[in-house]
Amino acid sequence: MKLHKYFLMAVAGLSLAACSEEKLGPSIFPDDNPPADPNGYSYKFDKWVEQNFLIPYNLDFKYKMEDIESSMDYHLVPASFDNARDLCLLTKYLWFDTYGEHCGTDFLKSYGPRILHLIGSPAYNPTSGTEILGLAEGGLKVSLFKVNEIQLNNVNQLNEYYFRTMHHEFGHILHQTRTYPKEFDLISAGRYDASSWQNKPMGLQASQGFITPYSSSEGREDFAETIANYLTRTDEADALIMWMADHGWTNGLAEDAADSDDAPYYCYYYLKDASKPDEKTYIMTSVEKDSNFRPAIIGMKGEVLNTVEAVEAYIERTNASVAGGIFPVEDNDKVDGRAVIEQKRSIVRSWFKDTWQLDFDELRKIVQRRQTDFDIEALRAEIDAVQ
Repeated sequence: MKLHKYFLMAVAGLSLAACSEEKLGPSIFPDDNPPADPNGYSYKFDKWVEQNFLIPYNLDFKYKMEDIESSMDYHLVPASFDNARDLCLLTKYLWFDTYGEHCGTDFLKSYGPRILHLIGSPAYNPTSGTEILGLAEGGLKVSLFKVNEIQLNNVNQLNEYYFRTMHHEFGHILHQTRTYPKEFDLISAGRYDASSWQNKPMGLQASQGFITPYSSSEGREDFAETIANYLTRTDEADALIMWMADHGWTNGLAEDAADSDDAPYYCYYYLKDASKPDEKTYIMTSVEKDSNFRPAIIGMKGEVLNTVEAVEAYIERTNASVAGGIFPVEDNDKVDGRAVIEQKRSIVRSWFKDTWQLDFDELRKIVQRRQTDFDIEALRAEIDAVQ
């Protein structure tokens, strides 16, 4: 089954005081639970969670899946202890400490979620061919799925399943608290498609001004995706998406038939014979994530190209190998995809600055550094040192 990233959130307005105006109140969680057993397997981890999430952030980190916190519409399984522990450690280092480094801990004390809930398996939507990676419910709870698939040595996978999701869902929490400018929704008005976004390839959607296919589902998801992808995508990945945005795409069918959503879209073609310009062979498709969770251009023999430099070298080699030459697909959609994506980022950048007094670009620099410099053994040692 073809699966695509799918975020879901429940809309609910919040009224929260700015972090500089009000101190964090008492815990919303009961304090009459029996004390943890010092001889229990999870004792040190539970104490670490208490010291690093519950006490400073008033946040209940639920790493043991609870039925009452989960949807009964899906067949879900708990996260394993080791995977939950590691994701918990990285959540603090790559999300909470990122904001802490940029603007201090008060920001997430005031605006962060109050519950983080880990679930081991994905939540499949078989009717639409999608899966849920994260939920932000009422601005209070964030649920993360697929914890049992965590790959600590693959930052692309960590972002795809967890940290891009965290930043996406936190973006929802922030804009539920203080709305974003409605001019953002007008930029791509008429091009959103809530029902079949999952069938649209990465390159085609980038050329329409969407940073991911999911961002083309509706305005608020576009806004959250703009935040999350800018913060977590590497420079190389972002440059490749922008390259896709600069190109025309076609499925090679007459007038790009509207009923052919599953047909592949191409950005180049070659001619076997230069004297026969109408006999085109289309090549070079796009994917949002390859087997290593990176955006890619796929060559005509299945070559996986993850950088602009690799794509351009491939084009040069292919052009030299075909008699009639290789040519880009004409860009006829009347949308400057790169300019639209940059316009959306500009609105987000101003919103972060004017509404939250945060520097969007500086926050990205911190995210980019932290997601490549973490030492999981050193983080685990923090738990071992708990008294």
